[in-house]
Amino acid sequence: MAPDTVHAWSETVRIPTYAVGEPDKNPMFLEKRVYQGSSGAVYPYPVIERVSDEKRDLEYTALFLENRYLKIMILPEIGGRVQMALDKTNGHHFVYYNRVIKPALVGLAGPWISGGIEFNWPQHHRPTTFMPVDWHIEEGEDGSRTIWCAEIEPMFNTKGMHGFRLYPDRAYLEVDVRLFNRTGEPQTFLWWANPAVHVNDSYQSVFPPDVHAVMDHGKRDVSSFPIATGTYYKVNYAPGTDISRYKNIPVPTSFMAYHSDYDFIGCYDHSAQAGMLHVANHHIVPGKKQWTWGTGDFGQAWDRQLTDEDGPYVELMCGAYTDNQPDFSWLQPGEEKRFTQIFMPYKRIGPPKNASVDAALNLEVEGGSARVGAYVTRPRRVTVRLTRGAETLFEREADLAPETALVETVPLPDGVRPQELTLRVIGDEGELVAFTPLPDERPPIPAPASAARPPAEIATNEELFLNGLHLEQYRHATYAPEPYYQEALRRDPHDARCNNALGLLLYRRGAFAEAERHFRLAVERLTLRNPN
Repeated sequence: MAPDTVHAWSETVRIPTYAVGEPDKNPMFLEKRVYQGSSGAVYPYPVIERVSDEKRDLEYTALFLENRYLKIMILPEIGGRVQMALDKTNGHHFVYYNRVIKPALVGLAGPWISGGIEFNWPQHHRPTTFMPVDWHIEEGEDGSRTIWCAEIEPMFNTKGMHGFRLYPDRAYLEVDVRLFNRTGEPQTFLWWANPAVHVNDSYQSVFPPDVHAVMDHGKRDVSSFPIATGTYYKVNYAPGTDISRYKNIPVPTSFMAYHSDYDFIGCYDHSAQAGMLHVANHHIVPGKKQWTWGTGDFGQAWDRQLTDEDGPYVELMCGAYTDNQPDFSWLQPGEEKRFTQIFMPYKRIGPPKNASVDAALNLEVEGGSARVGAYVTRPRRVTVRLTRGAETLFEREADLAPETALVETVPLPDGVRPQELTLRVIGDEGELVAFTPLPDERPPIPAPASAARPPAEIATNEELFLNGLHLEQYRHATYAPEPYYQEALRRDPHDARCNNALGLLLYRRGAFAEAERHFRLAVERLTLRNPN
């Protein structure tokens, strides 16, 4: 392959597969089903309830992207997922490569497979995770190639597109996401990219340095991080256990970063000296999550259930517009949301302390010296500089490329505190990434979320409206929003917000006459002083 080209193509591949059964011909109306912490309603999707025990080779249309650094395989017939992502410079699969299609019945509509990168929307897991999506290949004027996958999902008639893009000289996969509300009503959605990664006793999940607490689904429970000191998922981690290490988590466990002002999450295999990073604007894509089946017997049983030979994995999920699951956001009528996610391999530097689309760095201070590491995502000349205030302790100009990295040990003056140091990677256009160690003192651990009180116990109509809106927005499976709106209207029959909210619920259900009555009451209140 020429060094500055990107190839994109489709071909038929044969993959060992445990086939699924035929969809049930009867529609399933599961209105009160709980799934992944929210509504498990599945209609109008067909439900599949059987997976074969026999393995045979099946043909799939595979889409490929390749440049001199990476080779990516996408399966549009299975939800438009990344099936393989290979770093050609060291032969490392930076996402979990499951070489067999071995579904388990854990998806919303039945079959679901592990590995690769799954793109979950408009809920988790993606309803069409085991169904085909449309696709086409696009050539960019800059030499890039993009494979677009898209669908119009039938439950809410919203449209989702995700484009996989490789550039000629860059060692990262860019995912361009576009979400559309094609309807005349507000719709809820979530977006969590779900990369899986290979794990072993040398594996470590890498959350940003400011993540001091992690929370369960719905923020029902909380733990300190990375050192857990209490009970989490019924495991007593006292007096202190590093739960960033896969080997230390014995049971199925989820945790999501409580808060971070950094743009990355990732992992590092200390034995392979290689890892994966996800980079995105944390104001738009704040969600940072780990899920594992755990190292115990139950987890090992699920490993066998989902693969034949490729072993255990961890999911490092990355959520847009939310930091927790099953949190949903709104798409207003006619609204489009766009954002970008970057998935990239890196090597040799150890668990990074900060990362951008251009570079990753690590700074470890111990025993009177600093270990500095810098990795870049395309060939470039950089300056790696370690400073203490205005004093430069180390500076190195180097021609770096994705094939390698800069790693050095720097002796430090006596009495230097880590918080006095700053490590920078600087390119021709300016600073690519930087890091200053955070204070040793950690903020207090936040309290877990509490359940909503019954409507009659809530003091104000504003709180009643917000509680009802929360239940709508998060697609709660067992609590209904109507009692909160109805209690507000009992107190004030013309409350505009609750009349409009209740009217929308009735409108969606086809109760048009009753919906109109509430809409007219809302209009009457809103035009009380101003008819326009």
